[in-house]
Amino acid sequence: VVPPRVFQRLKRGQFSVQDELDLHGATALQAEALLRRFLAEAHQHDHGCVRIIHGKGQRSDAGAPVIKNVVDRILRQRADVLAFHSAPPAQGGTGAVLVLLARRA
Repeated sequence: VVPPRVFQRLKRGQFSVQDELDLHGATALQAEALLRRFLAEAHQHDHGCVRIIHGKGQRSDAGAPVIKNVVDRILRQRADVLAFHSAPPAQGGTGAVLVLLARRA
């Protein structure tokens, strides 16, 4: 659990983003594989904050944001993810998420 002040900084987009993954056009299965690989590499490079662009799901058949839900589920499962929040409007808004990662021990 991160301190409230740290979470507020994340919400406001005040951490510098060290890497970015764009999942536009990926299927749910592709997105899951790409995201897992991206997070593993970000952890190896000791990145503190990354941005994942998942889109808003407006063109999805199910009417639900499929990729956004995949991203949410995976981020909740990972021990190296300290916190995540929708990006501020200037950084993609609800079509992107900022992720705060644990540093390697």
